[in-house]
Amino acid sequence: MQRVFLRPAAARALLAAVLAALLTPAAQPALCAGAEGRDTLHSLRHDGRARTYLVHLPPDFDRAKSRPVVLIFHGGGGHGGQMAQMTGFSAKADREGFIAVYPNGTGRRQNRFLTWNAGNCCAYAYENRVDDVGFVRALIAQLKKDFPVDPRRVYVTGISNGGMMSYRLACELSDLVAAAGPVAGAQNIECRPSRPVSLVVLHGTADLHVRYGGGPPLRMADARNPRVDRPVAEAVAFWVRHNGCSETPVKEKRGKVAIESYGGCAAGTAVTLYTLLDEGHTWPGGKKWAFWADEPSREISATDAIWEFFRAHPKRD
Repeated sequence: MQRVFLRPAAARALLAAVLAALLTPAAQPALCAGAEGRDTLHSLRHDGRARTYLVHLPPDFDRAKSRPVVLIFHGGGGHGGQMAQMTGFSAKADREGFIAVYPNGTGRRQNRFLTWNAGNCCAYAYENRVDDVGFVRALIAQLKKDFPVDPRRVYVTGISNGGMMSYRLACELSDLVAAAGPVAGAQNIECRPSRPVSLVVLHGTADLHVRYGGGPPLRMADARNPRVDRPVAEAVAFWVRHNGCSETPVKEKRGKVAIESYGGCAAGTAVTLYTLLDEGHTWPGGKKWAFWADEPSREISATDAIWEFFRAHPKRD
């Protein structure tokens, strides 16, 4: 495993060189704009591939204090630096004291159009059966060696293909993951977790890429790998059953955001669904990721909601 320690300005320049010219209509975004902590770009080898990931350490970081770690997965065609800018998770890490990690997927061409193998999607990673679950297991092990990671507070989140990956990790790395926070994703795999995992889901009802009610994508469908996504309600119901939660949620409405919270779950877990009425394929409260993309809601911050949920739900068994 190789590590390069950089200040934010140097990390921005290096990541731009390493991940230049991704296949996306938007220009390569500046990395971690406004973040005050330290960025480090890392690589490790897994399954014969060199895999990269960006680590953001908060300004008060010291090795004597164990920290939560949040792994944040980009969408199909994106990259870790783009995800850092879109979500604002690095600034959140600075305020709350956790470690933010932005892994990069794989692509046909080096560092271009990166995707995750989420089970039935997407593109290169799916077609080549890339072992992304194994990569994340190895990544978590490496993070525990390099940083004072609290093993009870390892969390995953992501958008779109990265949201699908978050669901898959909750299913297949339930021994490591305390909670998952998929945004605009779908749980399209047969899920057999070995233990309860807390889940917070955010999804817009007007999402045409990964539809709230399930079905094939109505926008940017992959003709090479057609898929039919499962409904959000199906994923939520699965985790409510698996975690042994009460089947009757506490309901709340905040403007165009409907919240359903399921309690009484095993091992201190919980399940919460944020349904964003008329919201498209976005990271709510975040930055618009391309000029033609849907406009993110300003009624809620996905980053704030996810972190508050994560903070309240470490592993307790």
